[in-house]
Amino acid sequence: MPVWLREYSWRQTGSAVYLSLPLRGVRVTPANIFCADQYLKVSIPPFLFEAILYAPIDDTNSTAKIGNGIIFFTLYKKEVAMWDSLTLATANKEKLQYLRENAVLKAHEKAKEETKAKKVTKQEHKKYALEATIKLEEAERKRIEDLKEKERQKVTKELALWKKQQKDAEKQKRVQKEGELHQEVEQLKEKKKEKMNKTRIPNEETSKTSLKPTKGCHGSYSMFSENLKEEQLPAPRSAATIKINFTSRVFPTALRESRIAEEEEWLCKQAEARRTVSADLSEVEDLKEEEKNPDWLKDKGNKMFATGNYLAAVNAYNLAVRLNNKLPLLYLNRAACHLKLRNLHKAIEDSSKALELLTPPVPHNEHARVKAYVRRGTAFCQLELYTEGLQDYEAALKIDPKNKTIEKDAEKIRHLIRGTMQDS
Repeated sequence: MPVWLREYSWRQTGSAVYLSLPLRGVRVTPANIFCADQYLKVSIPPFLFEAILYAPIDDTNSTAKIGNGIIFFTLYKKEVAMWDSLTLATANKEKLQYLRENAVLKAHEKAKEETKAKKVTKQEHKKYALEATIKLEEAERKRIEDLKEKERQKVTKELALWKKQQKDAEKQKRVQKEGELHQEVEQLKEKKKEKMNKTRIPNEETSKTSLKPTKGCHGSYSMFSENLKEEQLPAPRSAATIKINFTSRVFPTALRESRIAEEEEWLCKQAEARRTVSADLSEVEDLKEEEKNPDWLKDKGNKMFATGNYLAAVNAYNLAVRLNNKLPLLYLNRAACHLKLRNLHKAIEDSSKALELLTPPVPHNEHARVKAYVRRGTAFCQLELYTEGLQDYEAALKIDPKNKTIEKDAEKIRHLIRGTMQDS
């Protein structure tokens, strides 16, 4: 049998009723209180308080404050009037039962309506978030396409300018060669004229003077009895272009016998990686080129994370990891999403994988290693593995000893470990 609470005090104004219900030595929560427009109930087994109110109240704006062993109700009246009593004393047992059941039914209907309204609101928010995401993606896609178009126009102009320069250079070389050939021809003509002049002068002198016979000789002779033959100069060589073809190579360096085995091993690894990617990512064939880029997917995941859409961010990071599983930032960012989604074991796995890829430890990756240790330590602490979490926080402090936030968090974990040991 319940123990009925009969001791209470109340007062009223024209618009509100103030009810004080003492409960000593009992722990009260909001779940123990039920209020409708004309029905008030407080159930804390074995104690029970129930009141059929004198007139309807505004149960939506009415409040109940719990503290110091007292529940203080502020009940706002629907109509401004003074009540003769707190409860409806003239009602019989059947009417009281009807009012009680009616109050419970109204409460159920109100709860259903609130649940339905929350569901509609949630769907509207989800729809708005999806539309906002689509708009952001469209804007980003348009920005990328504009950049591509600008780069294409720029490259086209540069190529046209280069072709024009090449054509002008070839024309200038051709003119220069023609000038040189013309000069050589002129020089040859001048030399030929000089030789012709030299041969004509002696012939004229011999024609004017008669030849005298020489003593002891039976004939006559001429000073230029031998015929001079003109030199025949060869024609200038014609210009031509010699094409040289080299053996095609994947590597930009020259072939060395000492490096053949190493190069073949690298080529085999690359071919195996391409086959693996082609086998694992057959479903991404319909995506655009930029959507197959791990960096583009990482930026998209970062934007989703910033808007609070952690599941979409995880999907983007998953696809990026399948495209390239050697980028530590992908695992690091996905660990942050898993922390938000309370996937603590996955957050630990991704943080550990990021630390594995962030080797060797160099100043360039200090910031990323600190994040990885802190996120893994946070996941350990949320799993109540405080000792392992403290080890990761101390490892982060060794890298960045001036970080006050990490130092404060590490101190809090130490206090938790001491408190757990004292309790045990």
